[in-house]
Amino acid sequence: MRRSMLFLPGNSPNILLNADFLGADSIILDLEDAVSPAEKDSARILVRNAIKTLAYSREVIVRINPTDSPYWEEDLEQIVPVRPDMIMPTKVSCGEDVRIISQRLSLLEEQNGMEIGTIGLIPLIETAMGIENAFSIASSDRRVRAIFLGGEDLTADLRCKRTKEGTEIFYARSRMVMAARAAGVDVYDTPWTDVDDMEGLVRDAQFAKSLGFSGKSSINPRQIPSINAVFSPTEEEIQYAKDVFETIEKAKAEGKGVVALHGKMIDAPIVARAKQVLEAAEAIKGGK
Repeated sequence: MRRSMLFLPGNSPNILLNADFLGADSIILDLEDAVSPAEKDSARILVRNAIKTLAYSREVIVRINPTDSPYWEEDLEQIVPVRPDMIMPTKVSCGEDVRIISQRLSLLEEQNGMEIGTIGLIPLIETAMGIENAFSIASSDRRVRAIFLGGEDLTADLRCKRTKEGTEIFYARSRMVMAARAAGVDVYDTPWTDVDDMEGLVRDAQFAKSLGFSGKSSINPRQIPSINAVFSPTEEEIQYAKDVFETIEKAKAEGKGVVALHGKMIDAPIVARAKQVLEAAEAIKGGK
């Protein structure tokens, strides 16, 4: 279960040391924006050694530099041998960007005695071209497990102001969700950057959930409990989901073809949503 994803700078030993205790379902160890060019080499080594020696108990994602930079290949050279769960390519604008990285991953996996496809991809889409190509990116390669919206860089590319209301990224959010669901992968929302506005964070996370996002990213550990709460099923939702299946079983035993609960017919979409709720609750309970 991946409700929350926490960005952590790859050049900060103390933060990497405590990453497992910050409450996020996934941690994103950042080799891109959080690291200056002068520190790229040392950050790679630090992240590599952290993954290797600390044996994180949660999903580990490494954000690498974009393919038009001189850094991304060395990022992969250093990181692949320690087997992170996923790589997050940045500035992904088309499916070919994904395939280039996937091919390089396959070569490195083979060189390191790993099964091809061991490491997944979660492309970071943060350009206008990327948004327009969201489905082709999401469906470009079997390694793609999810796609991820980068709101800050996107609004810079759009030449508009990033606001708390988020109207400027509404189309991008909707397009990302549609593309991900059509491709059968998860989709994750951009961070809420005002770490002091917790009410705003909750509203933004609730809105993202209402659009269909699988979860939300964060830049500060203080935001994690709120994000986890929003993207977790409520007790009421869990009980309703259980009631749906109990009602269906009872109707089957009684030979009834039409089933209703609380005056509303139980159709296929309601059953599908109930199943999703119970699977999510079980995953959270099991820490998966």
